[in-house]
Amino acid sequence: MFKKLRNKLLILNMSMTSAVMIAAFAVIYIISYNNVNKEIAKRLDPQAGMLTVIEGTELPDDAKNSESKTLNRRFSSDDTYTFSIQVDEKGRILEIDAPLNMPEEAYNKAADIAWSNKNNSTTITLEGRQWKYAIAQIKKQVIQEDGRSYTVTENKYQIMFLDVTGYKKTLLQLLTTLVSVGLIMLFAIFIISFYFANRVIKPISEAWERQKQFVADASHELKTPISIINANCDALLANKEETILSQIKWLDYIKIGTDRMTKLINDLLSLAKMEDMRFAIQKVTFNMSSAVNDVISSMEAVVVEKDIKLTRSIEPNIIVKSDAERIKQVVTILLDNAVKYTNEKGQIDISLVKSKRHVTFSIKNSGKGIAKKDLPKIFDRFYRIDPSRAQGTGGYGLGLSIAKTIMDRLGGEIYAASVENEYTIFTFKIEL
Repeated sequence: MFKKLRNKLLILNMSMTSAVMIAAFAVIYIISYNNVNKEIAKRLDPQAGMLTVIEGTELPDDAKNSESKTLNRRFSSDDTYTFSIQVDEKGRILEIDAPLNMPEEAYNKAADIAWSNKNNSTTITLEGRQWKYAIAQIKKQVIQEDGRSYTVTENKYQIMFLDVTGYKKTLLQLLTTLVSVGLIMLFAIFIISFYFANRVIKPISEAWERQKQFVADASHELKTPISIINANCDALLANKEETILSQIKWLDYIKIGTDRMTKLINDLLSLAKMEDMRFAIQKVTFNMSSAVNDVISSMEAVVVEKDIKLTRSIEPNIIVKSDAERIKQVVTILLDNAVKYTNEKGQIDISLVKSKRHVTFSIKNSGKGIAKKDLPKIFDRFYRIDPSRAQGTGGYGLGLSIAKTIMDRLGGEIYAASVENEYTIFTFKIEL
């Protein structure tokens, strides 16, 4: 189930990332392609260099009806070659102006192809290079002696050819680079997405496993008191003629079972309520020193009964803004836990101090202590270091989990430290 969820997250992330990346690369390529085409169109503009100025009253006869065919060779000033061919209205070559030492047949072929496709400018290949062309009718401007001018349109056409091999190569290199970078990025994004998808799924998987364990543990804990109640009910039903007084021990056992079940249910409800984010925390200003002293006073009888030495170091009049009842609940849980696991004639030390930003409560008890391997798990639900002792103390392993949940909701922190066979200390901090 979780692998399917991870794969769905991975596919969704890869699809969105790929779409954005492809769109970005497509925009880059289209902009570059348009810029190249604009540059080509600019260099093939028939208005550039095709307007000739002639002084005099009329055109020379040889300029009007020149039928001679000439071949002028020149060199280009840059790496991009151009050449032009003048043709008459029937496409016959009149003049060739070229920088390249190509055979005349190549120019004839170029002129034939261009004139045959004069309404559809395409790219042609000559001598291993690609050429783009544009056809324009030759116009000449005549300036008379009196300053007036007019334009003469001749029955001649100029075909301008531009070497676009470099442009095409540049676009191909750009496309190859974008595809290569895209594939590398997709691979890198896949690895990163796979890693983070696993990280996202991990807490969900752990929460699911904890929930399953919680249901199993709760069922197991409820099973014991229910079994006690059923067994004692059967005992009562087996002696229907007996009086209630003679059967009082069975009723006492039933009462013990119902009390245990009630405590477990109340703890589960308290835990569920604190974990529900819709449950509002009532933060008010109160005297935390007095609240801690009240909790200690309410449990002094239990401490005395177990012959435990209790010392307290409570800084007076510490005022905080928090949920007073929840703070008292945490202190009660920690003190009750300390009393349960303190050895006979042992010692409990309680302190409450204030710093600039925090109030720190700690409770230290002597006793068996907690093993290092168990420390990370003591705040888990139903976790008990010694299940056999838990039956004697009446615990279900929910108290510390409730305390941890309360501290999380209050924005505080709680942690434990222990040395086996010496002491255990629990500490929580809340902000002022």
